[in-house]
Amino acid sequence: MTQQPGPQQLQAQLPAQRQGAVLLRADAQQNRDRIIEVARDALEASADASLNSIAKKAGVGAGTLYRHFPTREALVLAVYRYDVQQLADSAPELLAAHPPLTALRLWCDRLAHYGRIKHGLADVLHAATSDGLVDEAYGPVIGAITQLLTACEQAGAVRTGLVPDDILLLLGFLWRIDDGDGAAARADRLLGLVMEALRAGAPAAQAPQRAAWFRRRRRSGSGGR
Repeated sequence: MTQQPGPQQLQAQLPAQRQGAVLLRADAQQNRDRIIEVARDALEASADASLNSIAKKAGVGAGTLYRHFPTREALVLAVYRYDVQQLADSAPELLAAHPPLTALRLWCDRLAHYGRIKHGLADVLHAATSDGLVDEAYGPVIGAITQLLTACEQAGAVRTGLVPDDILLLLGFLWRIDDGDGAAARADRLLGLVMEALRAGAPAAQAPQRAAWFRRRRRSGSGGR
């Protein structure tokens, strides 16, 4: 007859069981994160990348991938959400490392990169918008733009009174650039125009112009009249 473990033995086994469950959950989370990272790179290279090829590059079996992402749409949406969060989280990091205007431009460059990925997955993402995907992404992105614009205004680097929603709408052209060899260069040129427009009328930009105007008047002898 097999002796059943007593209450004290069962209690002693619980921490080990909990630890094993935690390790399993951590391993599963690592697999999920790895799949998303690999899928992001694979889908950026080709929107037609197969799930099996993504699983192979991630170093997991196809069964593991399908347990986390039962359909291609589920994986694409996970990549989308990952990109949105990364984009939002990068705003304070950029502001900590760069002057506000530079941080804004670098953030817009990341948005352009993200926009090129989204362009290739437009069909899948469009089909998911009814699930509130757009609303889900809107908050974090607007929050990042607000933080960047506030820092730029406080530094006098952009015109005052800019509305974050207007800036996001203006940057919507990034989603309309046709994919191809010249897409990155074209996005860079257009972003340059946007940055020039945001700087127009900025206090920091006006100060040198006013100083130059007074210097010209003094040289012409009309400064006192």
